[in-house]
Amino acid sequence: MSLTAAGSSAPVAAVLCGLAGWVPSRVVTNEDLARRLDTDDAWIRTRTGIRQRYVVEPGQATSDLAVEAGRRALASALASSGTDRVDAVVVATTTADHTCPATAPAVAARLGLAGVAAFDVNAVCTGFVYGLASAAGLIAAGVADRVLLIGADTYSTIVDPLDRANAIIFGDGAGAVVLRAGHPDEPGAVGHFDLGSDGAHEDLIMVAAGGSRQRSLPGAPSRQDRHFAMRGKEVYRHAVTRMAESARATLSRAGWKIDDVDHFVPHQANLRILHSVADDLGLPRERCVTHVESVGNTGAASIPLALADAAAGRTIGPGDRLLLTAFGGGLTWGSCLLTWPAFPEFPAFPAPARPAAQPTQPAQPARP
Repeated sequence: MSLTAAGSSAPVAAVLCGLAGWVPSRVVTNEDLARRLDTDDAWIRTRTGIRQRYVVEPGQATSDLAVEAGRRALASALASSGTDRVDAVVVATTTADHTCPATAPAVAARLGLAGVAAFDVNAVCTGFVYGLASAAGLIAAGVADRVLLIGADTYSTIVDPLDRANAIIFGDGAGAVVLRAGHPDEPGAVGHFDLGSDGAHEDLIMVAAGGSRQRSLPGAPSRQDRHFAMRGKEVYRHAVTRMAESARATLSRAGWKIDDVDHFVPHQANLRILHSVADDLGLPRERCVTHVESVGNTGAASIPLALADAAAGRTIGPGDRLLLTAFGGGLTWGSCLLTWPAFPEFPAFPAPARPAAQPTQPAQPARP
């Protein structure tokens, strides 16, 4: 599958030319959670594979993380392709700064990009893959020659800190990519998407209060309705099934076999889900790119953060064939393929590891 630009017969693809990740400075370890929840480090690691996560300080919002990740992705694009100009900004997030307006226009303005097209995508944890498809569509339609796509979420602002089931899973962060118009056969080209949804199961992952449905009802919302809720066992089953099916559909459209995949980059939900999907696909677990142990589940930021971490650590390299897949509330799911480009001067971010015992240090890039 290839896209064709408006008014042209030549196929056009969105090509990756910039990448960055960012997390806030405050580290929350499993031991920190154990002090307020009925849990311990061993229980959390066994269930999720997570050892720490990063959360925003009071007063920080999703846009603050998105701006920093976006700024660094633009710098990466400048180093690799000679320009940091973009024509559109897309922010994939569940935790927008406000119910109205969207977060993307404010992010664009703070990046000095006032006047460009800017909008949000809310497909929960599938948001980054949906955002990639949206960016590819803008480029193919000739609306934009370059797009800055940012996945950013601050789940600490919507998860009940006393909810043991969810407080252990989620962290805050942002990851960003710059995409330019190019050819489908060049390194960095993104293509062969599979997207899907099933709104009949919207109640499996939900914040019930805050939208027009709750506001149209009498009475104040309960504490439970104001916070993120997830029915974990059912979500686990749907996530594994949908991600594996979507991945297979994408490979089929491209004519790829499982053995053609060098690296599998799933949404970083938790380690059990990632390994289960890899096993279902018949992919060796060592080909599964994981970052969840260091940052937790960061929603729409999880795939670009994992890519930034793997690129900085040279886990992935030029010419490697990547399969991306995600699952989120809605329910939504999606997958796409990517051949990794050569970044001639890939910036030294995410930065080297910072001790988890120093949560008050200034914010650092996303390789904790």
